[in-house]
Amino acid sequence: MKFAFEASDAEDAQQALSELRSHYSTVASQDADVIVVLGGDGSMLRALHTYMNSGKMLYGLNRGSIGFLMNEFAVELLEQRILNAVSTIIHPLVMEVTLAGGKAERAYALNEVSLLRQSYQAAKLQISVDDRVRMRELICDGILLATPQGSTAYNLSAHGPILPINAPLLALTPISPFRPRRWRGALLPNRAKLTIDVLDADKRPVNAVADHTEFKTVERVVAWEDPESQCGLLFDPDHSWDERILAEQFQY
Repeated sequence: MKFAFEASDAEDAQQALSELRSHYSTVASQDADVIVVLGGDGSMLRALHTYMNSGKMLYGLNRGSIGFLMNEFAVELLEQRILNAVSTIIHPLVMEVTLAGGKAERAYALNEVSLLRQSYQAAKLQISVDDRVRMRELICDGILLATPQGSTAYNLSAHGPILPINAPLLALTPISPFRPRRWRGALLPNRAKLTIDVLDADKRPVNAVADHTEFKTVERVVAWEDPESQCGLLFDPDHSWDERILAEQFQY
């Protein structure tokens, strides 16, 4: 097995990188079977985007804060831990946006696609699923579509549901809904195509975000899961993603 290290610029991650390099020989990233990522969840998310569809597996060591996507950091027995790790394959969302003027752009999201109001006025959105209008007008600060792996991130903060990692579902969660006030979102099958049209876009501008890629002043967003694209993650057997998501649901 050949592996490479990639570390964030944070001091803890750079120190860990030095320690690991003194213990293990590595290869260049393009020649590696496994990429060992040192940092936090943001570092892992960037690495997942970088190595999407590359066939490489990613194994994270936490040198950040939360580390939901990471394993516990230790220098010893790294090769054995990687060999014993449990693999999880995840699929991204595709986000296609139509900007003012009709220009189209595309980006991928592993956590969520979100629409956020750009000004002091609330957004007005129309929601369609598989080309059928399901909500003619939602007045809110925004809305997001989360994958199972992203359901414990922004989606959870917006009071959306936590999804098991292998659930064939996506969570559609409003952000500070004003009308209808009691709407708390929906669970969509992961084969569904979501379309959100921005109403009164000139008066109530909205931005669209796919993970860390943002587009200003969008008129329409279409999002769906891409089953042809994938990323691979490795977790220690006693701290698998299934276990983390279960544990998250019993936090109090």
